[in-house]
Amino acid sequence: MTRICVAGGTGQVGREVVRQAVQLGHDVSVISRHPPGPGAGGAYDGADYYRADVTTGEGLAAALAGVAVVIDCLEGRSGRALKDFAAGGARLLDAAHHAGIRKAVLLSIINCDQVPLRFYRSKADKERIYAASALETVTVRATQFHSLLVQLFAAGATVGLIPVVKGARFQTMAPGEAASALLEAAVEGPSQELHRVRTVGGPEVNGMAELAETWKHHSGSRGRLIRLPLPGAAGKYLREGGNLVPEHRYGTETFAGWLAKR
Repeated sequence: MTRICVAGGTGQVGREVVRQAVQLGHDVSVISRHPPGPGAGGAYDGADYYRADVTTGEGLAAALAGVAVVIDCLEGRSGRALKDFAAGGARLLDAAHHAGIRKAVLLSIINCDQVPLRFYRSKADKERIYAASALETVTVRATQFHSLLVQLFAAGATVGLIPVVKGARFQTMAPGEAASALLEAAVEGPSQELHRVRTVGGPEVNGMAELAETWKHHSGSRGRLIRLPLPGAAGKYLREGGNLVPEHRYGTETFAGWLAKR
């Protein structure tokens, strides 16, 4: 089996990558700035957790020792983590190269280079760094996760109004199925193409209002749907379906099915 290092292995998708990799019999090391202690929730038996930080390089060498492939599930949503997101990717790749690692797999977002929001721009910047790496790389571009819409709906429901962007559709997918796609890319054989992009999306395309009604049914919320315009490039991205890849459906777990498990 393969020794895999999961950077960001305590996050939403990273945890799933670790769980699935351990179940498949792989040796797993996990990079986290705040790794769970022994027996703590979120830690999986069979995985080795390392305190390491891609923004400084601290701890990377130990976490990467003996590793064959790195899976980068790191997130940078705000503050220093967002500012240093792409640079952290470069630092991780450099450390991996020095450790003799052959491949790196990156989790990214579908068409992130088409959205001028800072978070999406940081993803696109990191993609470019991976595409220039000396390592073999696979960038897995995924559609938005089911959990993103749950967060939006739940936040609005606290004031009784559930936001729905006019004209928006989503092809959301389960974080666990995105993790499966990352693992598949990690363990596949070497390719003659040094840098590749793989696109994965959820099994269904639904209007945002339909998804909101589904969430209300499962959550019991009595919030009222409020339809709002979203101006600018982000609104255009959603209205024109830049977040959709119906030709690249992956997995089977629908939004309703995912909610039913919770």
